[in-house]
Amino acid sequence: MQYGQISGVTKPVSRIIQGGVMLHSEDEAAGFALMDAVFALGCNTIDTAHVYGDGDCERVLGRWIASRGVRDKVVILDKGAHHNADRKRVTPYDITADVFDSLARLQTDYIDLYLLHRDDPSVPVGPIVEVLNEHRAAGRIHAFGGSNWTVDRIVAANAYAREHGLSPFVASSPHFSLAEQIEAPWDDCVTITGAANEAQREWYRREYFPLLCWSSLAGGWFSGRLTRENADEHADTLYMRCYGREDNWRRLERARELGRERGLSAAQIALAYVFHQGFDAFPLVAAYTLEEFAASAAALDVTLTDQEAAWLNLREEAR
Repeated sequence: MQYGQISGVTKPVSRIIQGGVMLHSEDEAAGFALMDAVFALGCNTIDTAHVYGDGDCERVLGRWIASRGVRDKVVILDKGAHHNADRKRVTPYDITADVFDSLARLQTDYIDLYLLHRDDPSVPVGPIVEVLNEHRAAGRIHAFGGSNWTVDRIVAANAYAREHGLSPFVASSPHFSLAEQIEAPWDDCVTITGAANEAQREWYRREYFPLLCWSSLAGGWFSGRLTRENADEHADTLYMRCYGREDNWRRLERARELGRERGLSAAQIALAYVFHQGFDAFPLVAAYTLEEFAASAAALDVTLTDQEAAWLNLREEAR
């Protein structure tokens, strides 16, 4: 495992972050076993959210951390202020309510890195930055940022923080992968794939702003299960809806071709592509088995040339 640093987080952050969305009380033993396995492989950073499993994912993660006595070693990446069916929830009241809910569920008195799960661009950044600083000053969160926030909104929030002597956003979690997202999987998502988002990607490179990209493997597009021949069997999947386009088929086939030559999977090549972009990248993966996580971690040792990366993304016809 390799590690990076995120300002305000007092522990090293594993470069591959394991998702906790699969943790459920109904099969807690299996969840504990998975967390034990990925932790043994060096993954110390677990992603969860207030809305996952209606809170059950946080509760199971909290019980695992407490039972193993590893709170001083684990980085909790938690998210809150997700919208619901009735209204937008990026408000000081909702942020505060979600922070206290999450702390109780996780059985901890602090969250290492807290991200706002969604944004509401109609809300001024000032009150948002101020309430996050209140929780940081109280020790409830050590650092904060945005998930599905655009660069413009992050820049605005951090300008407000600078002007008022407050702590800024220190990390961001939009979607990014080798496959270009053609349709958002859920409402109010932000992707930085595609030609239209080149300026956002360049900002992340220039600022070297920690990028915790979700669906870095395109929600299963690079899993190895999908081929053109069996595409009809996958017609109802999230990854077919969000990535099922000819250019992404070609990216998948090129990732498979390069992977075969190197003895790697398409998923490992796709993760290597993410790491090749010049970002301060911490991809989020949702491994359901030890083998899946170990394969993702192995991608940290895969190096691509500039020409290979351009070929994978269809910018070159030869490599």
